[in-house]
Amino acid sequence: MEKGFYYTQSDLEKILRNAGSPKVAKRYSISLPEKASMEQMIRSLWFIPRDIVSDGYDAALEALSSQIPMTIHEYPTGEECFTWIIPEKWTCHEAYLQDLNGKRLFSYADNPLHVVSYSLPFDGEVTREELFNHLHVHPTLADAIPFVFKYYERDWGLCCSKKLKDKLTDASYRVLIKTDFSYSTLKVGEIVTPGVSEECFLLCAHLCHPGMVNDDLSGVVVGIEVMRALLKRKKLNYTYRFIILPETIGSAAYLSHNQDLIPKMRSGLFLEMLARNHPHILKLSLAGNTAFDKCIASVVTKRGSQAQVLDFFQPPLNDERMFNAPGIRVPMLSLSRTLPQGGMYREYHSSFDTPENADFKSIEDSRDLVLEIIDAIEAIRLPRPKFKGEIFCSRFSKIDYNSMRKQIFQITFWMDGKRSINDIAEQSGMSVEEVEKILNIMEKEGLVQWNVEK
Repeated sequence: MEKGFYYTQSDLEKILRNAGSPKVAKRYSISLPEKASMEQMIRSLWFIPRDIVSDGYDAALEALSSQIPMTIHEYPTGEECFTWIIPEKWTCHEAYLQDLNGKRLFSYADNPLHVVSYSLPFDGEVTREELFNHLHVHPTLADAIPFVFKYYERDWGLCCSKKLKDKLTDASYRVLIKTDFSYSTLKVGEIVTPGVSEECFLLCAHLCHPGMVNDDLSGVVVGIEVMRALLKRKKLNYTYRFIILPETIGSAAYLSHNQDLIPKMRSGLFLEMLARNHPHILKLSLAGNTAFDKCIASVVTKRGSQAQVLDFFQPPLNDERMFNAPGIRVPMLSLSRTLPQGGMYREYHSSFDTPENADFKSIEDSRDLVLEIIDAIEAIRLPRPKFKGEIFCSRFSKIDYNSMRKQIFQITFWMDGKRSINDIAEQSGMSVEEVEKILNIMEKEGLVQWNVEK
């Protein structure tokens, strides 16, 4: 989970001018067994420095691609994606803080969170006051290293626990941050399970955030397990797409390069922070009242009595923002296990977000919930008119004009391909059974088609 940000227009030239030549990828040793479990994937990938465009992110995505058929899309540094711009690849070779006697106090080798993600390089002696202007601590956990990023700001920075910072009493310290920025490609993984219809439902999760599990490696592994299950099904009505990406900028890149798919995206679900035993939190789409919103909310609330359904603008806010944004308007919801009243979870954005603090039973339960949601989505019937204007009922032999005229009038004016049978019944004041009966008659007359072939 991260704050919003974007480049100014002039930054495009700066990026391309300042980025160095493409670097040879640093190899990370990632060993995943065939058909790895969610826990195995998490334990193998969590500590990798998965910054938004980095060798660590690429290595993690490549490892996941060995688990399930995946297409990896690449978008080059400097490319505009709507109002966003693909950033440079960032590499941290070495970083540490030491006193002037040469005693090393902490280093990037100990934990990737010790360096601000996308920090500028720095090498020199600094006063304690200057150091503290660039040294970040967690706001609530005194023993934890915070996760801090400055993707689109130009500054250097280190991170440590508050307890360690409180012990830094010397007048001066030595800082080394050996980082570089280079031309590369941002990568998005896509897994597709085709259905009878090309209209699709999306799942989405972000793979970035170094050295952490819940935000959002937990969402990634749940999505992979769900897609594994869907690939075994013989017939699905909808096509399902799961996209794995760097937060926010990945969604901008994917959507801007797949604008032809946007009209076929009926809805979606962002998966994040599912590794705690908190009740599920469902955030509705911006519209909030689509057939998919109602269907998903019904499944979530029936399954867990403590589950909460919140409107779109309630935190946490993540990539569902990009999908619901102007010019796109895909009604994407989000599913998480965060604290009520807008809280995240105790270890949020910290070095305490580890496998030891993950609840793997909760992750499995979230996977099962998503599969139940998909079962419910598969059962949605969205009737669409195959005619224009008001129907001349007397022309059709199966329609009893005298007894059905009023009902047909009500149904046809609410039928738009977005409302379900339940929605039409609610709008018209008719029973669901009566609406379905008349729609079936109209289908036999060639007046109605469904969102998917039945």
